[in-house]
Amino acid sequence: MSDTRPARGIDTSRPHSARMYDYYLGGKDHFDIDKQAAETVAAVYPGIFVCARENRAFMHRATRVLAQEHGIRQWLDIGTGIPTEPNLHQVAQSVVPEARVVYADNDPLVLKYAERLMRSTPQGRTTYIEADVNDPDALLNAPELSEVLDLSRPVALSLNALMHFVTDAQDPHRILGRLLDALPSGSALALSHCTPDFDPATWQKVTDIYTSAGTPVQFRSRDDVASFFDGLTLLDPGVTVGHRWRPDAPDGDEARRALTDAEVSLWTAVGIKP
Repeated sequence: MSDTRPARGIDTSRPHSARMYDYYLGGKDHFDIDKQAAETVAAVYPGIFVCARENRAFMHRATRVLAQEHGIRQWLDIGTGIPTEPNLHQVAQSVVPEARVVYADNDPLVLKYAERLMRSTPQGRTTYIEADVNDPDALLNAPELSEVLDLSRPVALSLNALMHFVTDAQDPHRILGRLLDALPSGSALALSHCTPDFDPATWQKVTDIYTSAGTPVQFRSRDDVASFFDGLTLLDPGVTVGHRWRPDAPDGDEARRALTDAEVSLWTAVGIKP
């Protein structure tokens, strides 16, 4: 890690999903134990680096589409993770400088780097809340949220690679329903979710690695991911593999065209609240 001294409250005795994700993206904000766990995942699923990269690329494209085509000017990004530039607010504010973004995560390490998430344009606003998606009421009632977001106007709820860390026992539909209920008509849900659909045996091994490291996960099928969008109007192309959601060029770039669905193994979609 670039700074080997852990911040107060950070558990370095076991790997953490956010720090493993940082490793997948080629970052430096992780510890040896995270690198070891990430490499264990990569040994059974070499596509994990592609999956992480395409997840990030989907977030960029979905943010731009919502800003350019749907007039969204506010975002609530939960499960932010360790900041990796360009961050969501940088993408949004490159389209609409007045964009406002609230980031939320329950990892103390993210708080350590939260300054990166605060570098807003003069016209816009950003803030960071230390909060847990499993307690949506606490998140929605945080004073920092109401200082930045106007919940009477459309908000994009951004859940990138988050909901597979919310198992059925935690009632993800209740959590998502509470968050969407707080947002007005015209708001959006942008969501990405890892899936075992293309290689169940490999993804069972990935599940076992995360669970044994103390991070329960539940990777879901396309139908299960689609159910998160019940009651919303899906934007074209609907629920699709990450690299196929609105590629930047009509056919995507050469590298993206060469990707297989099994490598990416990520369902993505964007829906609008009627």
